[in-house]
Amino acid sequence: DIVVEGDDILGDGVNIAARLEEMAEPGGLCISGTAYDHLKQKVNVGYEELGEVRVKNIEAPVRVYRVLLGPEAVGSVIGKKRPSSTPRPLGRVAAVVLISVLVAGGALWWFKPWAPEFEPASLERMAYPLPDKPSVAVLPFDNFSDDPRMDFFVSGLTEGLTTALSKIPGLFVIARNSAASYKGKSFKINQVAEELGVQYVLEGSVQKEGEKLRITAQLVDALSGRHLWADRFDRQVSDVFALQDEIVLRVLVEMRVKLTEGDRARALSRDTNNLESWLLSAEGYGEFLKFTQKGNLRARELWQAALEADLNRSEPLAGMAFTHWYEARRGWSADREASIRLGIELAEQAIENGPTLPLGYQALGSLYLMRGDVEQGIALRRKAVELAPNDFSAVGGLAARLINIGQEQEAVELFERAIRLSPNPPSWMLFSYGLGLHLVGRKEDAAEWLKKAIGRSPKRADIHARLAAVYVDLDRISEAKVAADEALRLNPSFSVITHQKIFQFQDPTRNAWLKDLMVRAGLPE
Repeated sequence: DIVVEGDDILGDGVNIAARLEEMAEPGGLCISGTAYDHLKQKVNVGYEELGEVRVKNIEAPVRVYRVLLGPEAVGSVIGKKRPSSTPRPLGRVAAVVLISVLVAGGALWWFKPWAPEFEPASLERMAYPLPDKPSVAVLPFDNFSDDPRMDFFVSGLTEGLTTALSKIPGLFVIARNSAASYKGKSFKINQVAEELGVQYVLEGSVQKEGEKLRITAQLVDALSGRHLWADRFDRQVSDVFALQDEIVLRVLVEMRVKLTEGDRARALSRDTNNLESWLLSAEGYGEFLKFTQKGNLRARELWQAALEADLNRSEPLAGMAFTHWYEARRGWSADREASIRLGIELAEQAIENGPTLPLGYQALGSLYLMRGDVEQGIALRRKAVELAPNDFSAVGGLAARLINIGQEQEAVELFERAIRLSPNPPSWMLFSYGLGLHLVGRKEDAAEWLKKAIGRSPKRADIHARLAAVYVDLDRISEAKVAADEALRLNPSFSVITHQKIFQFQDPTRNAWLKDLMVRAGLPE
């Protein structure tokens, strides 16, 4: 059923293969029932029957099998009678499986990986300009069940996802009543994106057969015309309401992985199954990233509430430790040493609760550095990266600390790795990367990244002040004056000395160099 149109390969097989690719685990393989019927006695592997799955734009459900690789799986069919098979060389097995997947529709990826799966949305046709952060609409989930009572569960699931996503910092979420207008209607993804002014669409379905319940969810990038992620949940009907929190939490984590925080979101989710605690933590993180005294205190309250909802967690303890570190760093604490001691106690408890999670080591390392123990502080920050090499916060946090002690070349390399790991890095990382670039002499690049940081956090006077210093170093004095004036407009009490108490180099000559640049930009000493 493959149809060739120019450079595109279309057809039901292509559509099915694209959905099966999303269902497969990383490094894994799923095939259709049609492919299984051809392969079951010809290939030396095992299979797990996943049942029938509804596939968008395909009228009949599709049988799906997961391919089980490894010698222990050979010939097995989970839930079915073991077929007879003749062992074949592994190379031939791999070749047959690969060819079968291509024939089933995987050729779409093989021949043209950049081809969209559906017509992409147009920026020119957007009813509203896209926000400066990832934007998403949660469409009403489809009820494919004959039981009308499932409509209540489906509505609750859609509402729960929308409400929970709206609490995640760094996301723009369309209100439920706007997305609900598409319930029961025929539509195209690009149409939804253009009418609501969003880049991403989350959709899904619920199917009840007897006492079994199957829920699917998928995230679509309307601008690229491709699916980013999909998952499926098979449960008993008796678990239906307990299941709702589980699904919401899983989808929330994967949304943060794909759209904001990368693999860090998945790592941090390992310490709780409590949706309330997870949401409180996410809200606390958003408040902390405001980098204001009020936001810092509010973050501490939210992390405390998250801990009370799940006493065994590590992340809320580490988060509270960071609030004491930042309070001491900014001079907001009545007793700086007491804040550092309390932060260390909380960070140590976070490590005790989650010895394999990075955030406790990050907090403890920062506090040790503030106390003056550079060697131990950096060692702890490196430990966090060892535990979570794909955590952009751990990698970028180590880079930020290395800048302070004069290891800016390694810091820049780490920042580039961290920004690659995060789909939507926060302003503090863009800011710190800009500082590192300035220190290694990449002044034009430094200015560009500092402007990106301002785009994320336009009200932070310190970013405007550092941009002014870079402009002076580039001999662009008029632009330096504009940046300095904006810093003073945002914070009339700004002074270079106060700024350098917060952002201080271990090398005094570096501090003097930066002070000179900022004063020459017109900032008060």
